[in-house]
Amino acid sequence: MWKRGEVVRPPASGREVTGAAAPELPGPPSPPPVLHAPETEAKRHMDKDVLNIGKSVVFKGELSGHEDLFIEGTIEGKVELRDHVLTVGPNAKIKAEVFAKIVIVRGEVVGNVTASEKLDIRDSGSVEGDIVSPVVAIAEGAHLRGSVDMQKKPVVAPLPAQAAKPEVKMGTLPAGGPGPGSQRVAGA
Repeated sequence: MWKRGEVVRPPASGREVTGAAAPELPGPPSPPPVLHAPETEAKRHMDKDVLNIGKSVVFKGELSGHEDLFIEGTIEGKVELRDHVLTVGPNAKIKAEVFAKIVIVRGEVVGNVTASEKLDIRDSGSVEGDIVSPVVAIAEGAHLRGSVDMQKKPVVAPLPAQAAKPEVKMGTLPAGGPGPGSQRVAGA
């Protein structure tokens, strides 16, 4: 029984203050408590495979990966996600060459953008640079300054200048004199 000077506390972990088990109340059973164990959190993040770069992050250099990327910070250099989606958030400032499967721009991009499937510039987005993509969507209110090349074939990265053209050497045959066959092309 309760007395005036006594402090009443709720039962702790299904037991009354006396140590006896709390009586079961009639009615529907209550759902089990939801536990947010580290394993559950990890599973949730593994399902999405999206990397977030926050507002306060400043990155300079080459950024590449094999998962989708959401950028809110500042990036300078090169961003390469050939088979994934790059989302430039509304607070992002990107000064880079961009290569991705799908590029969604809600912030600011200064540099050339190559998207193998689609480029989508939203109403708050801005792109200053050349665009190469088979599908380009530009919302009303978006900003674009540069050229647009809408290729129908998949976009392939250009080869370096040295590997693109074969080396051709001119040579002279010994003691042949002028005439046909006095010079030949080696490597052709």
